[in-house]
Order: sequence, then structure tokens, then C-alpha cells
Amino acid sequence: MAGAGVLPGRAAAEARRQGWRVVAFAFDEAPGLEAAADVVVPAAISDIQSVIVRLFGERPQAALFVGKFWKQRAFEEAERADPAARRLAGGGLSDAALAQMVVATLEGMSIEVLDQRGFLASAMVPSGVLTKRAPTGEEWTEIRSGATLARHLAAHGIGQTVVRCFGVTVAVEALEGTDEAIRRGTRLSGPGAVVVKGVAPSHDYRFDIPAIGPSTIEAMAEGGATALAVEAGRILLVDGGDLIRRADAADIAVVSVDERLREEAWPPDRHDSQ
Repeated sequence: MAGAGVLPGRAAAEARRQGWRVVAFAFDEAPGLEAAADVVVPAAISDIQSVIVRLFGERPQAALFVGKFWKQRAFEEAERADPAARRLAGGGLSDAALAQMVVATLEGMSIEVLDQRGFLASAMVPSGVLTKRAPTGEEWTEIRSGATLARHLAAHGIGQTVVRCFGVTVAVEALEGTDEAIRRGTRLSGPGAVVVKGVAPSHDYRFDIPAIGPSTIEAMAEGGATALAVEAGRILLVDGGDLIRRADAADIAVVSVDERLREEAWPPDRHDSQ
């Protein structure tokens, strides 16, 4: 089940390497997907019935959800959604409600939903300072406060990213996504903001894998943000080499910290990224 971005193609290639036959239902633009999958099926959130019919025909053993599924699109297409899509959304459009309905639907067809990390594990962010510059003392202060808040918000299904500046939380991610939350936050704060992305303790990696990529750094650089902190081992690093190069060029510090966020772990040991 392929959303937008480069990750579906990469996951499909890894699945084939592991011996799977890959039938990709393409819900959005996913560069590299066609070359990596055995079959690509155009799909739409508003036409879930067609997806279900094709699934019955293919008789898959497992399903893998990869890529960005824009929740805004679900709102936009709600009025013209088919009955199957409306049933899926009947319990609400929160991540938890949708996940529960999707799992129930696919399990009813004897299809297991797989953890994305089994196909993207090599890109999970390591622990430590990833850039040439480590965060300053002032930035670490914002990171400590932001990390606690980000995890709390993620646990309540609100969003995973917060933007802080001068001891104030200036933006919290909601429906718009990480990059737009950063742009909103830096417009409010001006230069010097710190961005922190957290993950809920019980995060379900079958349906979403929190990620940062070059576009994250681009959004930060546009607004003058100076540091980015994420949770080690729980966030995906998309095109890591490019991300680090962009961050170094913009003098942005990027750090990945232990998920326990213990006070004594700050600042963490440096990680020399390739």
C-alpha cells in the first residue's frame, strides 16, 4: 500500500530482495515504485472497494503500508468516497481509529499487516550528533523541554513535532505534517528556533514510520531554525547523506537521542555520520 515519496519504492525493492512478490497499490506519486514492484495498481482513498476486489484476486499473504498518506486528502474526498471507504472512516479519521479498522478489514481477509521497519531498518537514525556542529547549551535546553512535550503530544495522537524558541512552544504539529509545522513555527518565532520530533511510546510502525529528510532541513533553513532533535532508533532518516550535507551548509545541528530521554544522556556522545 504505497503512499507518496521515495520510501515505497525502496521498501518494495527490499521486499523483492527478501523473496516476496510485490503487488503495489499506488495511492500517490512514488518515484522508483514501478521499477521495484512486480505489479503496480493505481488506487484511490475514495475507491477502497476496488482495492478490496483486487486484493481478493491477488490473494496476498501480507500487506505493507509505506509512504505518506495525506490525511487532508481523506477529508477532501470524504463526500465522494465509496461505501467501503466510508465504513473504514466510520470510526473517525484519527490514526488509531483508521488503524483498527484497516487491521480488522485485512485480518478478515487473512492478510497480515507488517511492520515497516522490517523493510527500512537500515535507514533508522543512529544515536548521537549527526552534523559537524553539536547543539549549543541554549539549544539543548529547548530540546529537553521539547522532547518531553513532543512525546506527550504524539501519545495523544496530536502530532510528533514541536517548534520552540526562547523557552516558548511556538508551534505544534497537527494535520499539516512536520515540514509545514516547522514553516508555521519559524514564521512566528523568527530565526533561532529549535525543532524536536518525538514518537509515542506505543507507536504502531505498521501504519506510520516517523521520518525526517532533506525537505525537513529545507523548511528549517528557510525560517532560520538552528537545531533539530529526534529519537534514536525510532525515526527514519530519508536520504541521510543529503540531509546532513544540507544541515551542515545551513549550520543546523542535528542530533538523535536515546528514546528514554534521561537527563544524564544530554548531551549524548557524538556519532560520526558518513
